[in-house]
Amino acid sequence: MSQSNENKIIELNNISKIFEDGFSAVSNFNLSIQKGEFVTFLGPSGCGKTTTLRMIAGFELPSEGQILLDGKDISKLPPNKRPINTVFQRYALFPHLNVFENIAFGLKLKKLPKEEINKRVKKALEIVDLEDFEKRKIQTLSGGQQQRIAIARAIVNEPEILLLDEPLGALDLKMRKEMQIELKNMHERLGITFIYVTHDQEEALTMSDKIVVMSEGKIQQIGTPEDIYNEPKNAFVADFIGESNVFGGVMTDKLKVRFCGYDFECLDDVEKGTMIDAVVRPEDIIITTPEDGMIQGEVISVIFKGVHYEITIISGKNEIVVQSTKKTEIGTKVGLIIEPDGIHVMLAENTINRIETAIDRHYKLEFLDGKLNCDLTKVIQGAGFNEEGTLIDAHGDEIDTDKLKVIVSIKPEDITMSDNEETGIICGHIISLIYKGDHYSYVVRTDEDIDIVVDDEYLWNMDDYVSLVIKEESIQYSIKK
Repeated sequence: MSQSNENKIIELNNISKIFEDGFSAVSNFNLSIQKGEFVTFLGPSGCGKTTTLRMIAGFELPSEGQILLDGKDISKLPPNKRPINTVFQRYALFPHLNVFENIAFGLKLKKLPKEEINKRVKKALEIVDLEDFEKRKIQTLSGGQQQRIAIARAIVNEPEILLLDEPLGALDLKMRKEMQIELKNMHERLGITFIYVTHDQEEALTMSDKIVVMSEGKIQQIGTPEDIYNEPKNAFVADFIGESNVFGGVMTDKLKVRFCGYDFECLDDVEKGTMIDAVVRPEDIIITTPEDGMIQGEVISVIFKGVHYEITIISGKNEIVVQSTKKTEIGTKVGLIIEPDGIHVMLAENTINRIETAIDRHYKLEFLDGKLNCDLTKVIQGAGFNEEGTLIDAHGDEIDTDKLKVIVSIKPEDITMSDNEETGIICGHIISLIYKGDHYSYVVRTDEDIDIVVDDEYLWNMDDYVSLVIKEESIQYSIKK
């Protein structure tokens, strides 16, 4: 599909949304959508995808940035002035009106001629495969049929853009899968731009031309379903899209990576010595005999998933999930083979926490209200205190601490979590977790609104309120240059 400027229908430039309570739902969001594209916003609950959709629709106004439609700023245009229609998860059909009257409602408000209304409603019903349903009552329709009526009511207005906010969420699994195919076919027949919101990765992979993966109000990756699945940009995307094994590792040579205690050949040319995260999909691991395997382990779990078995193997401290059509018994000693094209290497993120903080008038760090004992004379070269207790440099001149910033560096593995608030020096909620083979990588958002990465072998739950225990001897300090 061409990405030329003439084909752009929607542009979101540096969009942010901060609500009155100070909550930042969307931050620095930049995206171009082409005419006729099927674009999906994908992410967990609370990631900002619905807020972004509502800003495109006009139900929310951005705090910052511009929304352009065909090059014109529509950021402050009311919803009824935008050539955009929205289908919600709750279809909001009028129960006292029949199918025809529901679909025709918007056209009657526009005072279109009766013949035109009849023609458009009939065409809309044909598109959603519900011809001859005009006189049916809404209460007599199934969930899938009601969803199609909601779509018919939206497309009868001939919008340039159709927004769909988790429209399949109320349907059962079988109906959802059928409607995924129906929506994709409908999109191809109509030729208009679809912008779709979901937390369901299968929906996104099945229907989309382009997927926008979101987390914490920010874009993590934009790409085709194939790109997102095969070439995730970071551990969050790899963990969220499909089933993944994510292992911490290091590049040991050109096209060689070490994880799970073995040096594997790979296709990603990353500099030797670089700390990485290796992503291996369960379907890309081959189970063999222990002597033929690159690594060895023992089967600890076998779950039948219909088309394959999900087999969990423990190798050293690492848990490895494999998908296989052949059943293997629990307790079996096995070998595992991973080919080079089955390994995707990403630069490791969050290998160290770096927190920038100011210095107060008592020469204490503002971070944690001075709870950390930071000797500034050891951080600032040549510094000391005079008889008045003033911080001075090597020449005896007073140091202006208002202009100084200290970087507090803490490794994730040097932090432990506790459910006792009195134990640690800072508390917060867990906002993210990723399993990395032999440990969990957590992001804890503290009460001071600072994100801290913690490595822990124990499983905690999302949104748990935890206390962070940090060994003071493991903390490093430096002056920001």
